[in-house]
Amino acid sequence: MSGALDGLVALDLATYVAAPFCCTLLGEFGDEVIKVEQPGLGDDLRRLGHQPSDGISYMWLVEGRNKKSITCNLREPEGQALITRLAARADILAENFRPGTMEKWNLGYDALAAVNPRLVMVRISAYGQTGPSRGRPGFGRIAGAVSGVSYISGYPDRPPVSPGTPTIPDYLAGVMGAFGALAAIESRHGTGLGQVVDVALYEPMLRMLDEMIPVHAALGKIRERIGSGTEYVVPHDHYRARDGSWIAIACTNDRMFERLAVEAMGRPELHVEFSSMEERLRRREDLDARVQDWVGSFAAAEVLARLDAASVPCSRVNSVQDLFADPQLRARENLIPVPGPGGETIWMPGIVPKLSLTPGRVTSAGPATPGAHNEEIYCGRLGLSREDLAALARKGVV
Repeated sequence: MSGALDGLVALDLATYVAAPFCCTLLGEFGDEVIKVEQPGLGDDLRRLGHQPSDGISYMWLVEGRNKKSITCNLREPEGQALITRLAARADILAENFRPGTMEKWNLGYDALAAVNPRLVMVRISAYGQTGPSRGRPGFGRIAGAVSGVSYISGYPDRPPVSPGTPTIPDYLAGVMGAFGALAAIESRHGTGLGQVVDVALYEPMLRMLDEMIPVHAALGKIRERIGSGTEYVVPHDHYRARDGSWIAIACTNDRMFERLAVEAMGRPELHVEFSSMEERLRRREDLDARVQDWVGSFAAAEVLARLDAASVPCSRVNSVQDLFADPQLRARENLIPVPGPGGETIWMPGIVPKLSLTPGRVTSAGPATPGAHNEEIYCGRLGLSREDLAALARKGVV
């Protein structure tokens, strides 16, 4: 079955998560992704986080999936010449170095566009290609802090926390990078020209702050931490069941609250007492305490059944163990088994989104060794001989 992006070629010159994830997404839908790694060491993601016995991290096996690995020393002129030749026949190139680094290596957009005007370059950096902070380093935790998301995450009497994991900003930046790349490819159909896709690591998180920015601009309101509750609707929180499980309940309008109070809880007087959102927000602590008392009187399975019967949006707050047991996730193939480098099974997140005609696919885990596809790419794509390749390896270029 053909992929939606069959025929496109992407060069992944990045490391860690953000820009590599952009290329992972493209590769899942048919883009041929050539991952460029450091000679010898390989990509730093190979060593980040937990590792099976062969020393390749699980993050690498997931985010390197479907990719072909070559090695190239980008600091060497001969390495730069190889990348330029590959870029001349590529559609997308992704990088996440500090602004100016690619230019220092003679691999900036102007240089590459001179040999391939149709090239789309995705540039993901901590602060973007412009502005007074453009040269500063950063990772996902820093992006969460800059964007304002970390400030509102957690409880008022405790330090701010990273929302979820510190890598979530990286993943979101990768998603925006992939979206930008495809938008630029679509534009290329009309103009014949590529362009730069510039994403700062903090910007996707900033874009997802719902009403926080316009409310502050109009009213001067600074949103503070309120724990797991929600600023503008109540009850919309996590509540603990009798057996210790946590239950998420989300009532975003009057109709949902009525179903919770009358049908699920059997407390019509509660609906009368808290009939408006304004009243529910004003007496947030009182209402949340009453919902908690009700949830806490049942085991998780029973409270979920009552909420489902009343069509109240709810869920168990899943641990990773719960994810593997969830029948919905199984039905949607949200967790998939992929053969690892040694033939072992590696469980990974599945493909998102699901396309009905040209669905994505995972054909392999991340390559076991850096440069596993050197011969295929350098000899097959660039026409080097094996002797040429061996000579470059002896010089440390590949």
